[in-house]
Amino acid sequence: MTTETLIKGARVLDGSGAPWFRADVRLAGGRIAAIRSELAATGAQVVDAEDRYLAPGFIDAHCHDDLAFLREPDRPEKARQGVTSIVVGNCSFSLYPAPPHAIDLLRGHFGGLLGETARSEVFADFEGYRAALESPGIALNLVSLVGHAALRLAVMGYERRGATPAEIAAMQALLAAQLRAGAAGLSLGLVYPPSAFAERTELVALARTVAQAGGLLAAHVRSYEAGLLGSIEEFIGVLAEARVAGLLSHLQSAGRPNWGAIPSALARLEQARAAGIDISFDMYPYPAGSSYVLQLLPPSAQEGGLEALRARLVDPAARADLRRWVEHGSADSHLQSKIALIGWGNVLVSGVTNPMLKMLEGQRMDAAAAKLGIEPFDLLVRLVEEDQGQTAIVMFQLDEGDLQAACCHRLHMVGSDGLPRPGTRPHPRAFGSFPRILGTLRRDRHWFTLEDAVRRMTSMPAQRFGLATRGLVRPGMMADLVMFEETVADRATFEEPAQTPAGITDVWVAGQAVVAQGKTTGARPGRVLRHG
Repeated sequence: MTTETLIKGARVLDGSGAPWFRADVRLAGGRIAAIRSELAATGAQVVDAEDRYLAPGFIDAHCHDDLAFLREPDRPEKARQGVTSIVVGNCSFSLYPAPPHAIDLLRGHFGGLLGETARSEVFADFEGYRAALESPGIALNLVSLVGHAALRLAVMGYERRGATPAEIAAMQALLAAQLRAGAAGLSLGLVYPPSAFAERTELVALARTVAQAGGLLAAHVRSYEAGLLGSIEEFIGVLAEARVAGLLSHLQSAGRPNWGAIPSALARLEQARAAGIDISFDMYPYPAGSSYVLQLLPPSAQEGGLEALRARLVDPAARADLRRWVEHGSADSHLQSKIALIGWGNVLVSGVTNPMLKMLEGQRMDAAAAKLGIEPFDLLVRLVEEDQGQTAIVMFQLDEGDLQAACCHRLHMVGSDGLPRPGTRPHPRAFGSFPRILGTLRRDRHWFTLEDAVRRMTSMPAQRFGLATRGLVRPGMMADLVMFEETVADRATFEEPAQTPAGITDVWVAGQAVVAQGKTTGARPGRVLRHG
C-alpha cells in the first residue's frame, strides 16, 4: 500500500495571504514533499483536484471540544469543515489539572458548560489527558491550554476572594508543570466563577509563569457589554506587566445599548501593539453567542458552587434579589445582566442534560415559560434546580456591523467557540464556522478576499500557537491540507444546527485522508501537539 499521495492540478492557497497558484502537490511521510507545476505520479496515489482549491488545514483557534474529543475521537463535524487542528482549554475550562480532592469540583465546573462529566473524564495533569486521547487515536490534532479555573479549584475551591501569596505560588507551580509537559499556555475566564474571583496580582503572577515557558495567555475578559473597553484595558495591563503574548477571546460587544463599541476596541488593540504588546484576537462568524444558563446570573451568586447557589434560590429574600438583578441589571458596567440587555425572547434553550426537560430545546425562554404557565425567571430557577445548571443557551446579542468590523480586522483569526453536546440543538457555529467564512462572508458578502479568509484560518493561528510546521503549504511542512470547491457553503442554521457543509471534499492530516470525496474515512492520524 502506497504511503505517498499526488494532488494534481490544484489551485494552491498557501496560507500566507498571497494569491493562489496552480500546481501539483506531493505528500510523503506525513509531510509536503514537493510543489511544482508538473510532478510525476510515480509510486503515488493520484488525486485529481479538478481545479479545486487546496489550502493548509484549518485551525480552530478557540473551541470547547475537550470532552467531545474523548468521546468522539473522529470529530466528524470538524473534519468535514476542513479543520485539521483545534485549540481546547479555552475560557478557563480544561479537564485538568485535578488532584484527587478537586476532581468533583472540576467535574461540576466543566459540566456546567458541556453537560455531565464523569470522574474518568477529568485528569490529574496534561499528560493524563494526552494519553487518554492518543490511546484510541484521534483524527485531528489538538492543542491544549490550561484552564485557570482548574488551578483555582485545585488550590482554593470556589472561594470568592483574592488568593494569598502562598496560594498564588501553588497555582504557579501547578501551571508550570502543565506547561513543561506540553500545554500551550493559560486561559482565563473572567466572567466564569471561580476564575472571575481572581485579582490582578494573581493574574500577573500566572501570566509571568506562562511567559517563562514561552506560552500564550488567552482571556475571556470580564465584560463584553458596557465594561468591554475597561476589560480590554485590564487584559492589556496584565500582558504588559508580565511581558507575555496574548489572545483576546471572541471579541464582541453584546447587547443593543453597547453596539458600536468594536471600532474603539480595535483602535485600543492597535495602540497596544504600537506600544510593543503582542496581542491579537479570535471571533466566530455569527451574530449570536452561546454559553450556559448560569451566565444569566451574577458571578457572586455562584460563590461556593452549585449547591450554594441552589440554597440561595430557596431563600425568598435572596431569590428576590437575584430576580431583580437578572431582570433589571446593575449599575456596575462589568456586571450588566444579559436579560436586562437583550430580553428573555433572545435567549434560546439549546441543550439540556435532564431528559425530562428535553421538550424545552429549541424554544426561546419567554415562549417556553408561557407554555409552562410560569414566569421566565422561574424557568431559569427550574433549569438551575432540575438541570444542575448545565443548560446550554444561545443568545442573540450582537450587531452585524460590529461583527464585520471585528472579523475583517487584521488581528482577527477564526475560532468557532463551539460547545459540542451531541443529541442537543447546538449553536450552528460548531458545524458551519469555517465554510461560512469561505462561502457566505467571503463569496456572498465580500468581507474578505479568498486568500485573506484562508490566512485567518491557517497561518495566523499557527503562528499564534507556535505550530511551526503547520499553517502553510510549503515543502517540509506537515501535510495537513483541505481541498474545497468555489461553491463551498455552510448549511447549519439555528433551526437545523447539525447540518454539514457543502463543497469541502477532501481533508488530510499528516498526509492521511480523514475526509475523502466528502466522507469521513475513519483514519486517526492526529496528535496532541506539545508546545515547543
